[in-house]
Amino acid sequence: MSVVVRNVERTDASVAGALGGFGVATIHEAQGRIGLLAPQIRPIYPGAHASGTAVTVSVPPGDNWMIHVAVEECREGDLLIVAPTAPSDAGYFGELLATALRARGVHGLVIEAGCRDIRDLERIGFPVWSRYVSAQGTAKETLGDVNLPIVCAGQEVNPGDVVVADDDGVVVVRRQDAPGVLEASREREAREAEQKPRYAAGELSVDIYDMRPGLAAAGLTYVEPDEIEPGPVD
Repeated sequence: MSVVVRNVERTDASVAGALGGFGVATIHEAQGRIGLLAPQIRPIYPGAHASGTAVTVSVPPGDNWMIHVAVEECREGDLLIVAPTAPSDAGYFGELLATALRARGVHGLVIEAGCRDIRDLERIGFPVWSRYVSAQGTAKETLGDVNLPIVCAGQEVNPGDVVVADDDGVVVVRRQDAPGVLEASREREAREAEQKPRYAAGELSVDIYDMRPGLAAAGLTYVEPDEIEPGPVD
C-alpha cells in the first residue's frame, strides 16, 4: 500500500529557521559529526544555501509521480527530500515543479537521483542538491510514499526533521534534537569567532588548542637536519 501522511509534526519554525543561519559543517560538528548525507549529493549551482523542515518522498526508479503528489503536502519553510527505492540517474525534477514548490514557500530540494533544467533553476533561484544532472525524463505510472521515514544518501530522514544544505553538503537534524543542536551550533560559532583573531595574528593552531603535550605523548619529535641519521638508499 502507498500512503500520503498529511499534517505531519514539524520542527518549530523558529528553531528550524535559526539552524538555517549556520553552515552545514558547523551543524555537523555541533551534533557530534552525525547526519551528513553522502558527498555525492551536490548543489546544482555554487553559492546555494537552503534549510527547512523535511517533506519526504519515496519514489520508484525513473518515475516522478509522487513528487507531483508531494507538492500538495508542502508548506512555507519546507524542504523536499526525495529518495528512489532503487538507484536511478533520471531527471526527476525541473523548472515546472520548482515553480510549483516556490509558490508554496518551499526552500529547495534534495534528491538522491537526477535533476534537469539547471540553467532555469539557477535563474529563478531555486536551489537543488542532487546526485546527478540528467535530461532523461521520467514516467508517471507507479506509486510511492509521502511523509514516511526514508533513507536518502545514507541518512535516515523523518518528516519534520530539519535539513540544512550549502556548498559543503547536506546535513539532517532530527526534530527532537533540533533545540539542543541549535544551542551547540551557537556555542561552536562563538568559539570560532573568538579564535579567528588569534589565527589572523599568526598564532599557531597547535598552541591555540594546546596540542603540544598530546603530540609529544603520541611520539612526535622535533630534530635539526644534522640530527637525522642517514637511512638506506633504495
